[in-house]
Amino acid sequence: MIKESKAMLLTGNHAVSYGAMLARPNVLPIYPITPQTPIAEKLTELQLNGELEAETITPESEHSAMAACITASLTGVRVFTATASQGLFLMHEMLHYASGARAPIVMANVNRTIGSPWGFWPDQTDSLAQRDTGWIQYYSESAQESLDTVLQAYRTAEQVLLPAMVIHEAFYVSHSLEVVDVPSRTLVDSYLPPFDPELYLDPSINRSWGNVVNQEMFWRHRKALGEAMDQALDVAAKADTEWKELTGRGYELLEAYRCEDAEVLIVTMGSMCGTAREAVDMMRDQGTAAGLLKVRLFRPFPVDMLQNLLKGVPRVMVMDRNFSPGLGGILHQEVKAAVCGMEKAPAVHGFLTGVGGLNVSPALIASLVKRTKLKQADINSIWVGEEDGE
Repeated sequence: MIKESKAMLLTGNHAVSYGAMLARPNVLPIYPITPQTPIAEKLTELQLNGELEAETITPESEHSAMAACITASLTGVRVFTATASQGLFLMHEMLHYASGARAPIVMANVNRTIGSPWGFWPDQTDSLAQRDTGWIQYYSESAQESLDTVLQAYRTAEQVLLPAMVIHEAFYVSHSLEVVDVPSRTLVDSYLPPFDPELYLDPSINRSWGNVVNQEMFWRHRKALGEAMDQALDVAAKADTEWKELTGRGYELLEAYRCEDAEVLIVTMGSMCGTAREAVDMMRDQGTAAGLLKVRLFRPFPVDMLQNLLKGVPRVMVMDRNFSPGLGGILHQEVKAAVCGMEKAPAVHGFLTGVGGLNVSPALIASLVKRTKLKQADINSIWVGEEDGE
């Protein structure tokens, strides 16, 4: 383990900025939007101080920002950007172009409620609505994890040639201060080599991109993209293991907390995981064999890993801080699909907790766990408010 770091008091957003700086990006096309703006502000400050050498582009919209990211990445340079909520939605068209172009852009997204009505609270619907765009998606619960994940995302994205999002929640993570271990450039350089793609746009060698293809060529292209997503599971796991060897910090793709002999496993992601750990400890002290499965990598979804961890567990409780109208909780549906066909599959209960940033307490989580024991699992996700924990 190389112990080269500096402890700093940082918000989650500023931790992302330091992670991006240490990755040595060449181009930063970025458009500010609350609550992502501090990421952009800190990056420009680091650039002004001479700690970051990159070309910053300030386009007129998030759509244009992603278009600039794609074209820069295709010339063979490392690219970083950040956005949130409606900004991510405005990029939607270009997100498909980015993955289709196999451009390994890394983008931070700060989860925020979507309009309308207007709000600025944590909610994961913005990024989960992009789950079919071909982007790798990481969800982190702390400033430290966000910094480390930016670097792991580059390692993964540039090996499989797919773009990646590093996602944390508004305010609970983005604006909360914590002590963060900021690694040295020497350490990061030993972990993250320069981006050196085999193919890139270069007018001198007559290479182009974006031509019209026939049906068979498009089919092959999408199949190859899917294969790259499949490869990303092992690549991301190795990137995490090697980061742990260097720093002592590893997160797993699916973190299992106190899952031994569990009667019920709580499955969630993002900042609710910290609260869920407290709830698990409290319930264990009270005699309830509960555990936590933290989903850190959502795309590609680690189905085999999830199935292995759920073997022999009678009940699963999924907590969603998102809502897909007509479907319910997105993570709930993903978990149900993942256990389909398992021998003695667990009963999967889904609760819409924390939608729109609503507070989720350990007491509320414990009350929902009791509910899973008393009631049969509903096919639909169940709405839960703060009063349900009283």
